[in-house]
Amino acid sequence: MKKRNISHFVISFIALGFIVFLSSFSHENVRKSKKPPYLKKGDTIAIVATARKHVDTVMFETKTLLESWGLHVKLGSSIGLSNHQLAGTDQQRAADLQQQLDDPSVKAIWCVRGGYGTVRMVDLLDFSKFKHNPKWLIGFSDVTVLHAQINNMHIETLHAFMPVNLNKVTEAAKNSLFCTLFGEPLSYTIATDSLNIKGEASGELVGGNLSILYSLSGTASMPNFKNKILYLEDLDEYLYHVDRMMMNLEKNGVFKEIKGLVVGGMTQMKDNTTPWGKDAYGIIQEITKKYNVPTIYHFPAGHIDDNQTLILGREVKLIVDDNYSRLIFE
Repeated sequence: MKKRNISHFVISFIALGFIVFLSSFSHENVRKSKKPPYLKKGDTIAIVATARKHVDTVMFETKTLLESWGLHVKLGSSIGLSNHQLAGTDQQRAADLQQQLDDPSVKAIWCVRGGYGTVRMVDLLDFSKFKHNPKWLIGFSDVTVLHAQINNMHIETLHAFMPVNLNKVTEAAKNSLFCTLFGEPLSYTIATDSLNIKGEASGELVGGNLSILYSLSGTASMPNFKNKILYLEDLDEYLYHVDRMMMNLEKNGVFKEIKGLVVGGMTQMKDNTTPWGKDAYGIIQEITKKYNVPTIYHFPAGHIDDNQTLILGREVKLIVDDNYSRLIFE
């Protein structure tokens, strides 16, 4: 009897431990991201350069715009630095971003431009204070490195136009950033596209620039795509490069894991003397259509003038039908 009781106790203990393990694992998978505090008039927004050096001509217009929104503007120490193509050394750019991440008076950080270079300094950053007191990180393109890193910490970020684009972006794009920063509800309804795949899906929106995601493949910075809605955009790539990058994501199992796909601008793509045979959208469709997840093509975000703001890390509902497509941030 004693042996039987001991055996029952051991089995029950193991079973209970297994249930607790599964419960915690499931909880981690559905864990919602932290929402940084929305801005209010009088708050300070810092402008930094994490990649290429900034363009002087846009700074006056940028300050004017932000001050018209009721915000104070702080220029980071990386603004004005030059190290060949980059805005200072990796250490200088990291030190500036670190200061803004840790400064409690700074409520949002806006990257001045993309290009290349953020991946060179991201591992120099300490996010420990930021995790406890998150703030909005804003940008796109090369800033996808920071989006991925921060979204992996379960903190939301803003995929939006940057100061370098200020003189080209539409008023609607500017308004989308203003409304999102100040906490107004965000949703988009766009016309249907012949490439779309109909359906509905819900999940956390992740992603950004295809080339950057490809470069992060196999690193700790790569997003977790399980049950996510994936957003992709890119600029100035050869079409066969697009195919190679998409094949990389497929071979890494990304399209088996996602619940939906949003394809933004695929802008100024290049081809060889012998054509590849498909444009960027056709390449993406050929590789992803077999997974039959709800998909929107030509979403107004990316390297386009009408670069609408997206909240990466936020739960969204994706609706695609014959008449329209909707992306609703919950």
